[in-house]
Parts: sequence; structure tokens; C-alpha cells
Amino acid sequence: MSRIEPLANDFITIYRSDSDNGEYCYTPGICVLPNGRVIATIDHKGPEVPAEETGMVFISDDAAHFRRTGFFPLVHARPFVAGNSVYIIGQRKQLGILRSDDWGETWGPVSWLTEPEPEGCSWGSSAMNVWYTEDRVYLVMDHKVAPDCKAWPVAAQAPVLMRANIHDDLLKRESWTFASEMFFRDVIDQDTLDYFGIPFFQVPRGGVIDTAEGHVGLAGKKRICAPIGWLETNVVRIMDEKHYWYDPKGRTYHLLARAHTGGSGYGCIVKVVEKDDGTMETCFEHVPSGRRIVFLPIPGGQMRFHVLYDEVTHLYWLLSTQATDSMTRSELLPEDRYNLPNNERRRLVLHFSKNLVDWCFAGLVAIGNSEKEARHYASMAIRGDDLLIFSRSGDQRSRDAHDGNISTLHIVKDFRSLVY
Repeated sequence: MSRIEPLANDFITIYRSDSDNGEYCYTPGICVLPNGRVIATIDHKGPEVPAEETGMVFISDDAAHFRRTGFFPLVHARPFVAGNSVYIIGQRKQLGILRSDDWGETWGPVSWLTEPEPEGCSWGSSAMNVWYTEDRVYLVMDHKVAPDCKAWPVAAQAPVLMRANIHDDLLKRESWTFASEMFFRDVIDQDTLDYFGIPFFQVPRGGVIDTAEGHVGLAGKKRICAPIGWLETNVVRIMDEKHYWYDPKGRTYHLLARAHTGGSGYGCIVKVVEKDDGTMETCFEHVPSGRRIVFLPIPGGQMRFHVLYDEVTHLYWLLSTQATDSMTRSELLPEDRYNLPNNERRRLVLHFSKNLVDWCFAGLVAIGNSEKEARHYASMAIRGDDLLIFSRSGDQRSRDAHDGNISTLHIVKDFRSLVY
């Protein structure tokens, strides 16, 4: 029997946190500039990390040797190119953005795109993808409005598509158009989802949990399942005119989000339609029968995944976390398994698809040697013929699979040769 060898198990360590001092690092974001320079961003937290330095930016001209060029006071950030500048967008409850006009060498201060909100309301996401159409850039941030939510509030979030012209000053709020908002618990009735096994565990509706009882727990409240919802959203456009969801006017964008259901293998899908007046409306997609579709089979859709469209192959590439053991009873899982049975985090896998529905396995990117040695929450970017994969990772010194202590770069050489 032949053994599948990882495509890029070896890695370059861009940052290693001081795990002995309670520091951990997360949200790896990556983009490649027109000149080939690589921009990498991460967040890190710990008792000695100042709030103004929670974000860090690194640059490399050879995708091998990185140097830090700045700090910023944001988390859940991602870098992207617009015009002749590089931007980093993230949040500190409010949406914030900063810019470099010298390709990442120096960075300006943060500008705020939203106003402060009441307690329980904020913006978030992860280093999700960015989409370009002609001179416009599109990305998604998640808006949480959950002052009554006592659990992980993914039931009370809305994926919000944002659009801007790449030649405008993206530090200004007026440069951005925000799509309308759909909050999961307002539009999805979990009581009507019979026959699908969603939600997998018994959970309360809407995210409201009596604080006297705490979170919904499994195996003595150790493993927690919050009310179902969506989060960490990618934006894509259907490019194939033969596709059922193709828009000949080019005004429809599809949002693919991680689905928190307690199970595995599903993501969520909605669409955003650009109107004649320039506004953007978020709404449900439908299948030919007329039925609405919300849950879409996506390998690894139960965890944060990243979607990238390749103009050369005309394929969508999916980087996700593989679940191998989601059906073991929670109380029987080993102690080092993080949270729910579907929450494995040590196997990064790559797929490709022509239509966002049928995914072909391209390879196992990387695998940790133990549950603590996670390889997950990764971002990717194309540099020539190579696929750069930036992972939230850990070694034996990490606290657990969630709170990793290293940010690692994995390079899949000649990735297009994986297509069959």
C-alpha cells in the first residue's frame, strides 16, 4: 500500500511566540505584491503583548527570509493590494485599516471604518480571501450584534461584503460600500432542518443561554457546542457561463462561510447582488427546484477554510482542515483533542473545483505529529508557479491545538501540476 506524502510538510517559521510566557499567535494572512514581494501578517496575544502591538507585519523578497516591518493594533487582519498601495484590514471591535505606500517597508496609522458600538456588538473574521473585478476589490468581514448572546456568538453574526475602487483612498469610510446584513439566527430556523442532522448536538436557539447554567457542555461541560451559525467568510464569483448560478451581468458574488453545526463537511452559502443604484443586497441562493440552499458540502467546511481562484487553470482552490474522527463520542475522546469531535486541527488539505460544489482532492499539505501540533486556519497566495500557504501552527510547546505558538510558511511547488 502506497502512503500519501504531504506536499509541503517542511516549513519556514516566520514567527515563534513565547509559549512559556502565555503568548500565542494566530490569524496568518498573506499576499503577494506585483513585484513578487510577500507580505505576511499575524496576530499575537499574551500577558506582555501591548494592545498597540497585537498585529505584526513581515515582508520577504524571496519567500524564504522574512523581516518584521511594523506593528498594528488590530486582530483578525489580512493584507491586500489596491492600486499602488498595500493595505491591512482587521478589527479592534471596530473595523480598522492601515496602508503602506512603499510596498510594506513602512506603515501609516490605523483609520477606522466603523463607529464604536454597544457592548456585545463588534466586527470580526479571519484572514479570509480577497476578490478583484476590474478596478474593484471585494472582501468580507463578519458583523456581530449579540448583546443577549451568552455563548460563542456565531448565531448572531452577518457576513458583510465590502467593495471599493482600488484607485480610491481606502482609509476613508466613504470609499467603501457595505452590503446589507443577514444574521444567521434571524434567517435560519434550525427546527426546520430535519433530515440533515443539523445541528448535530442539542443546542439552544439563537445563542441565548442562561448564564447560571453556563455553556451547553458535553462530557461534563468540558467540550462546548454553541448554537449553530456561520463565520469566517470567503467571497467568490461564478466565472463559468454554463454554471446554474452564473450571472451574465457579472453582478452576483457568492459568500462561502464556515458552518458551525457540530458536524463536519458543510459550509454555508449566500449571495450578494449589486443593484443598479450601487447598493449590494445579501440574499439566499436557490437550486433549480426553487429550494433555498444554505448548507453546501465543502471538505473541511466545519473549520475556517480559504478559497482562491486561479486565472491560469480557471479553478477554485480550497485549503481546509480535514476531519478524520468526528463520530467518536465526546466523552471518549483523548484529553489532548481540542473541544468538539469535529474540531481536529492538525491536517491541512488542498482541493480544486471548477464549480465550487464538486471538489477534487489535490493533496495533503501538512500534518502535525500530535494534536497539539496543529496546522490550520491557513491562508494562501499564488507566487509564480508556487502556492504559498501560511499556517497557524504549533509544536509540543503550544498550549493546545487552538492556541498555537508558531506561524509557518509551507510552499507547494508547481501546484498546478496537481490537477487531473
